[in-house]
Amino acid sequence: MALSRTTALPQARSKSQSFLARSQERWGYLFLSPWIIGFLVFTLIPILGTLYFSLTNYSPVTPDETRFLGFDNYKTMLTDAKVAKSLLVTVNYAILAIPVSFIVGLGLAVLVNSKHLGGKNFFRTMFYMPAMIPVVAGALVWSGVMNTQTGWLNQMLETVGIDGPDWLNDPQWIYAALVFIGLWSLGNLMLTLLAGMQGVPTELYEAATIDGANAWQQFLKITLPMISPVIFYNMTLMLIGAFKYFDLAYVLKNGTGAPADATLFYNLNLYKNAFTYNLMGYGSALAWVLFLIVLALTLVLFKTANMWVYYGGEGKS
Repeated sequence: MALSRTTALPQARSKSQSFLARSQERWGYLFLSPWIIGFLVFTLIPILGTLYFSLTNYSPVTPDETRFLGFDNYKTMLTDAKVAKSLLVTVNYAILAIPVSFIVGLGLAVLVNSKHLGGKNFFRTMFYMPAMIPVVAGALVWSGVMNTQTGWLNQMLETVGIDGPDWLNDPQWIYAALVFIGLWSLGNLMLTLLAGMQGVPTELYEAATIDGANAWQQFLKITLPMISPVIFYNMTLMLIGAFKYFDLAYVLKNGTGAPADATLFYNLNLYKNAFTYNLMGYGSALAWVLFLIVLALTLVLFKTANMWVYYGGEGKS
């Protein structure tokens, strides 16, 4: 009799724990349901919809004339000069924008992390504040700043005897102008790098100082390796952001791609096909190709992480 009671007690506890676990699981799904429903309705279903549209000639103007084309949209892209041009424009911008933006953002993070800088909270706020300004407002401001005749940027250059370029209308200068404007809103990059730097154990710097390492050596041998996961995170976001870039160029040049198609970014070409020409099927195909390109580049970036990303507790990843 005593034995049966002894075995029955763990079974009762097990059933009670099982009931509690199922109850917690149901409540968990209940609280997650708004996100799950939102993901299905606003993300997953539209993604699957674009995949279907990319195989058709769908147009929102004439939806009744939709026909299944198979991979004809993708074949058309191979002979569409605008696609190659827009992809080249995007790659050229990414090659210039990513390293310049990262170096400047890293420099700002080092500056506001310095022990010798007074008023660090003020400068952190000032450097971050432009990131809160909407793109349209920022574009209007910078179109005035870079105006050939009245912009103060060229006027400043004239004071030192330099004839300022036509920043926004010269194909040779438009990328530099866009990157320069982008430096204005590096607040998020600065903050994440700053957070990484402040997470580096101070005893590492103390030990390096005792060993005779100067500030530059400490930065190269301690700071950069220790914040490499943060650098990797930002590099991934910057890569994705560069390939989906078009909003600032769209506002500055009214979506024309001027000058000489120098601002015809891949995303702008996609937008014009889908929403200006109402070629939604072809635009969906362009979107999927962009997704595959960015996915491939991101996978390459993840693959190279083994060689330079350091995780303190796990070695290299």
